[in-house]
Amino acid sequence: GLHPESEEASSLLQTAVSVLQSSYLDCTSRDGFQYSQAILVENDVFVNELKAFAQAKEAAGYSQEELEETFAFLLFDNEDEAKEVCQTGLRVNTSSISTLGDPAKGVYISKYADCLHPRPWHHGKSGYIVIFKLIKGKVKAVCENHSTSYTCPSPGYDCHIAVSRNTASSRTSPFQAFEQSQYYVYEVSGGSVAERPRQICPYMVI
Repeated sequence: GLHPESEEASSLLQTAVSVLQSSYLDCTSRDGFQYSQAILVENDVFVNELKAFAQAKEAAGYSQEELEETFAFLLFDNEDEAKEVCQTGLRVNTSSISTLGDPAKGVYISKYADCLHPRPWHHGKSGYIVIFKLIKGKVKAVCENHSTSYTCPSPGYDCHIAVSRNTASSRTSPFQAFEQSQYYVYEVSGGSVAERPRQICPYMVI
């Protein structure tokens, strides 16, 4: 007979795969990826903070659309890194990208599940994807800033995205597509920057 765990594991994997597939930039990605195992992240602290963030912003008059939960993704080469993020949350000062905002004041996370890396994904490569729940809140489109004077978090907003000159498409280089499909998410209150923005909650590792 089937153990309930394996049944649960396979439905978890199905959930994860459907989240990933519904978040592809390029429809041909569906054939290109194989996912072997999904682990649910169960961390009440993060879940409760996500709720608290939503409640606070709702009280501040945010619309339902701004409070909607979406998914976002990060890729890690090894399992330890992926697990660490699930335990400690996504913290500032961890990103090598700086085009949308100061990496010391916010975090970067990918919008698309097949666009997780500045370089093309080569055949046979494997890694660990962490799926996060994200409440974008108020989003501001900012110009990409390639200088060393970083863009600061915008007061009254919670997230920056790139003003895309052209929408990312399969013609865009992987690097551009990657840069243009990042969310830069931050939480600033009373002039101080949260080390871990509450509006991002680790959900699954696959």
